[in-house]
Amino acid sequence: MASAELRDELDCSICLSLYTDPVSLRCGHNFCRSCIVQVLDTQDGAGGYSCPDCRAEYPERPALEKNRKLGNIVERFLSSQPDMEETRIFCTYCTKSPVPAVKSCLQCEISLCDDHLTAHNKMVDHLLSEVTNSFDGKKCPIHKKVLEYYCPQDAACLCVSCCLVGEHRGHQVELLEEASEEKKKRLRKDLEEINPKKAEIETKLQNLHDHKRNIQEKASDKRKNISKLFMDIKKQLEMAETKVLSEISRQEEEIVSQISDLIKKLEIEEDELSRKMGHLEEMCHVTDTIRVLQEPDITVCDHGDGEDTGGDDEEVKSEDDLDEVVISLTIYRSMRDIVTNVTSQIGFHAPDVFLDVDTANVEVKLSQDLKTATRSEKLLGRPESSVRFLTYTQVLSRCGLSSGRHYWEVEWNQFGRCGIGMSHPSIQKEGRQSGFGYNNKSWCLAMLDTKCLALHNSTKVTINGVPKFPTLGVFLDYEAGRLSFYELRDPIRHLHTFTTSFSEPLHAAFVMDKGSSFTIRS
Repeated sequence: MASAELRDELDCSICLSLYTDPVSLRCGHNFCRSCIVQVLDTQDGAGGYSCPDCRAEYPERPALEKNRKLGNIVERFLSSQPDMEETRIFCTYCTKSPVPAVKSCLQCEISLCDDHLTAHNKMVDHLLSEVTNSFDGKKCPIHKKVLEYYCPQDAACLCVSCCLVGEHRGHQVELLEEASEEKKKRLRKDLEEINPKKAEIETKLQNLHDHKRNIQEKASDKRKNISKLFMDIKKQLEMAETKVLSEISRQEEEIVSQISDLIKKLEIEEDELSRKMGHLEEMCHVTDTIRVLQEPDITVCDHGDGEDTGGDDEEVKSEDDLDEVVISLTIYRSMRDIVTNVTSQIGFHAPDVFLDVDTANVEVKLSQDLKTATRSEKLLGRPESSVRFLTYTQVLSRCGLSSGRHYWEVEWNQFGRCGIGMSHPSIQKEGRQSGFGYNNKSWCLAMLDTKCLALHNSTKVTINGVPKFPTLGVFLDYEAGRLSFYELRDPIRHLHTFTTSFSEPLHAAFVMDKGSSFTIRS
């Protein structure tokens, strides 16, 4: 009852409802702003204004002061009465001080508080329901009687008249309570079946969200690492540029210094010759024969004869004589160091792959540098070898890889049926089981006429589209058991990844049809 008493204190005396935007008059009484404004509007022109509660008179229209404290109290009261706030259904009989209803009577179409519900139950035995202000759905639309039965045949709620004289006469009906309980049992059973599925979906969703977050975190970390890597590369490139430019400047300074020294020597010689020429011209104009004859002869030497400058100009390089080889070597070594540093940071090793002539089928022609393999139109005379492929035109690389992360590239002429991959050296060399991808010893990416296949142990996986670019990349992570193939276009296209566990060293493997060829890029 404490709640009801508090409610009485929070009701506006005009609308008998909770205060809305409460305001105060000078006499101290409170009203809803809209309520008191309406009252004061009716008093306009009557010669004065008065309080609806105490009748206190005001010669002029009184000012309305917002009662913030009272407004806060009303808000707290409403927040502590969520049911009342949500339903706003009150006891039909509590008109002076509205009290939240606890039940509704379907026959009487009224809502009752605890006190009035007790009195109601003593007088009549009516059907009660949860509090509602909508009674239309609770009664038969035809007979206007309370719905009490359920017809499973027509899935309809019925009143007594529907069962006796209506269209449902003769149907097997159930009490609403019993039908409701039966329906709840089915719903609970459905709920039991749905719960595990929902839990499974929630788990999958959580896993996907976790995976998404992990990918985003990894991508963020990778961006930071790559940014740092390229910053290092830029610094190394700047250092390499400084080193090469320094070498060019060193050569320039050395050659220019030699040229400058020679210029100084030649200038001194030129001055000396000019002095001698002047003296000789002077003697040519002397008329005193004795003086002329007594003048010692002046020796004029050819350039380079008997003096220090002799041969110096031949030792000086011309202006185009920078040592291009030294400059190129400086660039090459700097770039090699950068590439080595980058490959070490990304964990790649680029092996120098050579083809093994001892394994090559007699129809496989190898280039002199053992980097290119071509299907020959005739048999090649080769000695017998226990490791030579006899059935298929195949060849392996010389050295095997048994640890680490490796990457190399293969260029093919995009002609004919062919395949690249990797194989253990213990693969059979004869019979159908010797074909790359048709045993558990080899993994092959086969390029056919109209499709591309990933083959291992005779299991085929179709790859969408034959590679349109001639260069393919092969990546091997031996410890992780990963062998991947890529089409090197822009952007790079991932073709397929084999995931397994390697038990022996792996050799690069090639198989080719007529007209096809491969070249290994170091």
